[in-house]
Amino acid sequence: MELYIVDERDVNMTEEEVEAWQEMLEQLALLCLEEVGYPPEDAEISLLLTTDQGIAVLNQQYRGMEGPTDVLSFAMREMGEGEELFDIDELNEDDMLGDIVISIDTAMRQAEEYGHPLEREVGFLFVHGLLHLLGYDHKGEEDTELMQGLERKVLSSYGLTRE
Repeated sequence: MELYIVDERDVNMTEEEVEAWQEMLEQLALLCLEEVGYPPEDAEISLLLTTDQGIAVLNQQYRGMEGPTDVLSFAMREMGEGEELFDIDELNEDDMLGDIVISIDTAMRQAEEYGHPLEREVGFLFVHGLLHLLGYDHKGEEDTELMQGLERKVLSSYGLTRE
């Protein structure tokens, strides 16, 4: 499993902070991929850590929505209606799942609002984004319950629970 983190200079993170996030997020990715049965050795994920301003531009450009959001996911393979989440027989070596974009500004506000550490909020947003890359969604009640259950299980396996 390969995770590539890019942080925009506006985020003001040190190299040490990015390395610490890298380690945590790689572990979360492995737990998430194993939980859904996706071979972790075949996965590549790109993560962009940005500001509210940076994510607002992408949100407008790709979703037609004004303003910032907390996380965006751009899957390399979109799932069609009635299609399985992923087909293990069609996986290629070093399979790029897609890109995740997280606004650190929004993550900091949400962490404060929910009363938990920034680490927990970024971990949640990353797992949420990764599940979207894998074809999970929260459009209906059943899908939402499934996705939230997976998020809770992965985060608690790593020790990132809501307090």
